[in-house]
Amino acid sequence: MTEFAPGTPSWVDLASADPEAAESFYGELFGWSTSDPAPPELGGHRNFLHDGRVVGGLTPMGDVQAWTTYFSVAGADETAATIIAGGGQVLQAPADVGDLGRMAICTDPEGAVFGLWQPGRHRGAEKIDEPVSLCWNELNSRALYGAAAFYAATFGWRAQATPVGGELAYTVFELGGRGVAGGFTLGAEVPADVPAHWLTWFSVEDRDATLARLPELGGAVTGPPFEMPGVGHLAIAADPSGARFGLMQSDAPDG
Repeated sequence: MTEFAPGTPSWVDLASADPEAAESFYGELFGWSTSDPAPPELGGHRNFLHDGRVVGGLTPMGDVQAWTTYFSVAGADETAATIIAGGGQVLQAPADVGDLGRMAICTDPEGAVFGLWQPGRHRGAEKIDEPVSLCWNELNSRALYGAAAFYAATFGWRAQATPVGGELAYTVFELGGRGVAGGFTLGAEVPADVPAHWLTWFSVEDRDATLARLPELGGAVTGPPFEMPGVGHLAIAADPSGARFGLMQSDAPDG
């Protein structure tokens, strides 16, 4: 995958105060390697790779420990203006990243952080929807109806409520008739201090085996593993810094 339509997730990046520790953790958990750090003017950024293909980014950052979802856009400046008009915020104004592209960091009206990526030489992740690579991006929100309207105005998404297990409803955000992201309502059982956020999901071949490795690597399982019929075996985890991510073992025959 080297091209991403505007409005689709194209990239995920881990901000870490200890990039060497992050390299070690994800290297052991997923078998990822890392590129050499970029020059200081590009923030010392490096890429996570698997089988020689880029799966995500790693940015040294002292005050943030989180995975950030980036959405491909045709124009970062124009999209940032739409975000502000829709009640969101622009935390980091659009700026060029060398000849790689143009980026911005934003929030929706509820405060969920996400990035914009206007591609240049760097188009996005080179490996997705395969084991140990990005497979899904999900908005966790307490105001999903309002969020749906915001993202519809920002990216042109259409929200579709999808039955899960015959009981629960899960929102799929569609673009051009294709699901590009998900939406989940944070219920009363979720502590009030958990903010709205975008959750990055990685595909794995064996969820339980991956979970078993987390404690020895300094990570943690943040809730009981669960099943979603027709989707797969899932769990939410955290790396040693506390950055959360999802694990998905697909039910698909080739998953």
